[in-house]
Amino acid sequence: MPAIEAVTFDFWNTLVYELRGELRSRRLEAWAGLLEEAGFALERVQLEAVYDGAWEAYLTSWHANEQFQAAQAAEHIIENLGFTVPPGVRDQLIEAFGNVGSGVELHLADGVEACLRTLKDAGIKLGIICDVGFTPSSTLRDHLIRHGVLPLFDHWSFSDEVGAYKPSAVIFEHALDGLGGPAPERVAHVGDIRRTDVAGALAMGMVSVRYTGIADDDSQPEPEAHHVVDHLGCVPAVLGVAR
Repeated sequence: MPAIEAVTFDFWNTLVYELRGELRSRRLEAWAGLLEEAGFALERVQLEAVYDGAWEAYLTSWHANEQFQAAQAAEHIIENLGFTVPPGVRDQLIEAFGNVGSGVELHLADGVEACLRTLKDAGIKLGIICDVGFTPSSTLRDHLIRHGVLPLFDHWSFSDEVGAYKPSAVIFEHALDGLGGPAPERVAHVGDIRRTDVAGALAMGMVSVRYTGIADDDSQPEPEAHHVVDHLGCVPAVLGVAR
């Protein structure tokens, strides 16, 4: 294997994770409160169903590599509530939808900082390649700042800023360009999802590392990565980086 010059990391369930369903729950609570204050009686189960419909719309767009961002998700939900929402209330709902991620605690995966520092100390450039869901990239970066790890990265590629999702070559090329244009075979990508992280990296000719420490992707059996690790502390070793 050629010497590794750069390593990119997926965000969700690789660098960072949420307690299961917390963002969904917080958004539903915020919206239920705003709608109640505005005089709209709405069963929680109905709101949950409409919210989940927006998530399904996001997943469809994600697979089609068509952008579906937080504001679109909020509009999708509002349009399917079954009643007309006044402009002022609509603005409050959209704002709350996008802001919820700021108040939720996101947790670093075990061994993240040590892994990053080992790679950084070895002279390896570090990047992020992230498919953004309902929480904007600006908020995701703020969480990394709070955890003290954002300064360890040399570049980041978030889908809501790049305009493409993994496994599109567009977002991987954006990352490589931002890291100084290293040859793909000298770059490793660490992520948890076969369809996006593994397939995207392999198509680029990059070294693929599938991380299973938070979520072991069983959505499809292939492709498989060059390396599979259950702890980020294993990443430097499998890439041949001395500790």
